[in-house]
Amino acid sequence: MAGKTDLQIVSEACEVHGINFDDDLMGKVERRYIELLKIEIRNSDKKLKPGVKKSLEALEARNDCVLGILTGNIEMGARIKLSSMGIHDHFKVGAYGSDNKDRNSLLPIAVRKYSDISGIDVPFENCVVIGDTPRDVECSKPYGAKCIAVATGPYSFEDLSETEADIVLEDLKGVDEYVCSM
Repeated sequence: MAGKTDLQIVSEACEVHGINFDDDLMGKVERRYIELLKIEIRNSDKKLKPGVKKSLEALEARNDCVLGILTGNIEMGARIKLSSMGIHDHFKVGAYGSDNKDRNSLLPIAVRKYSDISGIDVPFENCVVIGDTPRDVECSKPYGAKCIAVATGPYSFEDLSETEADIVLEDLKGVDEYVCSM
Protein backbone atom coordinates (compact mmCIF):
# COMPACT_ATOMS: atom_id res chain seq x y z
CA MET A 1 0.00 0.00 0.00
CA ALA A 2 2.97 2.32 0.50
CA GLY A 3 2.72 5.29 -1.82
CA LYS A 4 -0.87 4.62 -2.90
CA THR A 5 -3.58 7.19 -2.30
CA ASP A 6 -6.18 6.49 0.36
CA LEU A 7 -8.85 6.55 -2.36
CA GLN A 8 -6.92 3.99 -4.37
CA ILE A 9 -6.49 1.70 -1.36
CA VAL A 10 -10.20 1.79 -0.47
CA SER A 11 -11.26 1.36 -4.09
CA GLU A 12 -8.96 -1.66 -4.56
CA ALA A 13 -10.16 -3.22 -1.30
CA CYS A 14 -13.77 -2.81 -2.43
CA GLU A 15 -12.97 -4.39 -5.78
CA VAL A 16 -11.33 -7.43 -4.13
CA HIS A 17 -14.38 -7.94 -1.91
CA GLY A 18 -16.99 -7.23 -4.59
CA ILE A 19 -18.24 -4.06 -2.88
CA ASN A 20 -19.57 -1.18 -4.96
CA PHE A 21 -17.20 1.76 -4.46
CA ASP A 22 -18.85 5.16 -4.71
CA ASP A 23 -18.63 8.63 -3.14
CA ASP A 24 -21.13 7.71 -0.41
CA LEU A 25 -19.06 4.72 0.73
CA MET A 26 -15.83 6.71 0.55
CA GLY A 27 -17.42 9.42 2.70
CA LYS A 28 -18.32 6.84 5.34
CA VAL A 29 -14.84 5.33 5.25
CA GLU A 30 -13.23 8.79 5.52
CA ARG A 31 -15.38 9.77 8.50
CA ARG A 32 -14.56 6.56 10.37
CA TYR A 33 -10.89 6.81 9.49
CA ILE A 34 -10.72 10.36 10.88
CA GLU A 35 -12.47 9.26 14.10
CA LEU A 36 -9.92 6.48 14.59
CA LEU A 37 -6.96 8.63 13.53
CA LYS A 38 -7.84 11.25 16.16
CA ILE A 39 -7.55 8.51 18.78
CA GLU A 40 -4.41 6.87 17.35
CA ILE A 41 -2.59 10.18 16.88
CA ARG A 42 -2.34 10.50 20.66
CA ASN A 43 0.15 7.61 20.55
CA SER A 44 3.25 8.76 22.38
CA ASP A 45 5.53 6.58 20.23
CA LYS A 46 5.26 8.84 17.18
CA LYS A 47 8.25 10.95 16.22
CA LEU A 48 9.59 12.82 13.23
CA LYS A 49 12.26 11.19 11.12
CA PRO A 50 15.78 12.63 11.54
CA GLY A 51 16.30 15.91 9.71
CA VAL A 52 12.65 16.70 8.96
CA LYS A 53 12.17 19.77 11.16
CA LYS A 54 15.59 21.29 10.39
CA SER A 55 15.18 20.75 6.63
CA LEU A 56 11.67 22.23 6.61
CA GLU A 57 12.88 25.29 8.51
CA ALA A 58 15.89 25.73 6.22
CA LEU A 59 13.80 25.44 3.05
CA GLU A 60 11.06 27.68 4.40
CA ALA A 61 13.61 30.38 5.21
CA ARG A 62 14.66 30.62 1.56
CA ASN A 63 12.98 33.24 -0.62
CA ASP A 64 13.27 31.06 -3.72
CA CYS A 65 11.44 28.05 -2.33
CA VAL A 66 7.83 27.27 -1.44
CA LEU A 67 6.97 24.13 0.50
CA GLY A 68 4.00 22.07 -0.54
CA ILE A 69 2.76 18.68 0.55
CA LEU A 70 1.96 15.98 -1.96
CA THR A 71 0.53 12.93 -0.21
CA GLY A 72 -1.73 10.00 -0.85
CA ASN A 73 -3.47 10.70 2.48
CA ILE A 74 -6.86 12.34 2.41
CA GLU A 75 -6.54 16.03 3.28
CA MET A 76 -8.02 15.86 6.78
CA GLY A 77 -5.88 12.84 7.66
CA ALA A 78 -2.74 14.60 6.46
CA ARG A 79 -3.63 17.73 8.43
CA ILE A 80 -4.12 15.70 11.61
CA LYS A 81 -0.84 13.81 11.16
CA LEU A 82 1.24 16.86 10.25
CA SER A 83 -0.30 19.03 12.98
CA SER A 84 0.38 16.40 15.63
CA MET A 85 4.06 16.60 14.71
CA GLY A 86 4.09 20.41 14.64
CA ILE A 87 4.93 20.70 10.94
CA HIS A 88 1.62 21.38 9.17
CA ASP A 89 2.16 25.14 9.03
CA HIS A 90 5.36 24.76 7.00
CA PHE A 91 3.33 23.76 3.94
CA LYS A 92 1.73 26.59 1.97
CA VAL A 93 -0.15 24.35 -0.43
CA GLY A 94 -0.99 20.71 -0.84
CA ALA A 95 -2.37 18.01 -3.06
CA TYR A 96 -3.91 15.03 -1.31
CA GLY A 97 -5.23 11.59 -2.02
CA SER A 98 -8.70 13.07 -1.63
CA ASP A 99 -7.98 15.33 -4.62
CA ASN A 100 -7.47 12.41 -6.99
CA LYS A 101 -7.21 8.63 -6.72
CA ASP A 102 -4.26 8.63 -9.12
CA ARG A 103 -1.09 9.68 -7.30
CA ASN A 104 0.47 10.72 -10.61
CA SER A 105 -2.19 13.44 -10.92
CA LEU A 106 -1.25 15.13 -7.64
CA LEU A 107 1.74 17.23 -8.74
CA PRO A 108 -0.29 19.20 -11.33
CA ILE A 109 -3.00 19.71 -8.70
CA ALA A 110 -0.47 21.11 -6.21
CA VAL A 111 1.05 23.41 -8.84
CA ARG A 112 -2.41 24.66 -9.89
CA LYS A 113 -3.43 25.29 -6.26
CA TYR A 114 -0.24 27.26 -5.69
CA SER A 115 -0.87 29.30 -8.83
CA ASP A 116 -4.44 29.98 -7.66
CA ILE A 117 -3.29 31.40 -4.30
CA SER A 118 -0.13 33.17 -5.44
CA GLY A 119 -0.70 34.13 -9.06
CA ILE A 120 2.66 32.51 -9.85
CA ASP A 121 2.94 29.72 -12.40
CA VAL A 122 5.65 27.27 -11.43
CA PRO A 123 7.04 25.05 -14.19
CA PHE A 124 7.07 21.36 -13.25
CA GLU A 125 10.81 21.16 -13.88
CA ASN A 126 11.27 23.62 -10.97
CA CYS A 127 9.51 21.23 -8.59
CA VAL A 128 11.31 18.75 -6.36
CA VAL A 129 9.35 15.80 -4.97
CA ILE A 130 10.81 14.27 -1.81
CA GLY A 131 9.44 10.86 -0.92
CA ASP A 132 10.15 7.45 0.50
CA THR A 133 8.49 5.11 -2.00
CA PRO A 134 8.97 4.23 -5.67
CA ARG A 135 5.49 5.70 -6.27
CA ASP A 136 6.76 9.07 -5.03
CA VAL A 137 9.50 8.90 -7.64
CA GLU A 138 7.04 7.79 -10.34
CA CYS A 139 4.66 10.69 -9.70
CA SER A 140 7.39 13.24 -10.42
CA LYS A 141 8.73 11.80 -13.65
CA PRO A 142 5.84 12.35 -16.12
CA TYR A 143 6.23 16.08 -15.54
CA GLY A 144 9.99 16.44 -15.56
CA ALA A 145 10.12 17.29 -11.86
CA LYS A 146 13.15 16.30 -9.84
CA CYS A 147 12.88 13.67 -7.14
CA ILE A 148 14.81 12.93 -3.98
CA ALA A 149 14.08 9.47 -2.59
CA VAL A 150 14.73 9.01 1.11
CA ALA A 151 15.09 5.60 2.76
CA THR A 152 13.10 6.53 5.88
CA GLY A 153 10.04 4.46 5.04
CA PRO A 154 9.34 0.91 3.95
CA TYR A 155 11.90 0.89 1.12
CA SER A 156 15.65 0.52 1.57
CA PHE A 157 18.34 2.74 0.08
CA GLU A 158 19.10 -0.08 -2.36
CA ASP A 159 15.43 -0.41 -3.40
CA LEU A 160 15.13 3.33 -4.00
CA SER A 161 18.44 3.38 -5.90
CA GLU A 162 16.79 1.17 -8.52
CA THR A 163 14.18 3.86 -9.25
CA GLU A 164 14.57 6.93 -11.44
CA ALA A 165 15.17 9.19 -8.41
CA ASP A 166 17.63 11.98 -9.09
CA ILE A 167 19.16 11.55 -5.64
CA VAL A 168 18.73 8.83 -3.00
CA LEU A 169 19.48 9.58 0.64
CA GLU A 170 19.49 7.49 3.81
CA ASP A 171 17.53 10.14 5.74
CA LEU A 172 16.39 13.74 5.54
CA LYS A 173 19.42 15.28 7.24
CA GLY A 174 20.70 17.98 4.92
CA VAL A 175 18.05 17.35 2.26
CA ASP A 176 17.61 21.12 1.97
CA GLU A 177 21.15 21.40 0.58
CA TYR A 178 20.34 18.85 -2.12
CA VAL A 179 17.08 20.59 -3.04
CA CYS A 180 18.89 23.87 -3.50
CA SER A 181 21.53 22.28 -5.72
CA MET A 182 18.97 20.82 -8.12
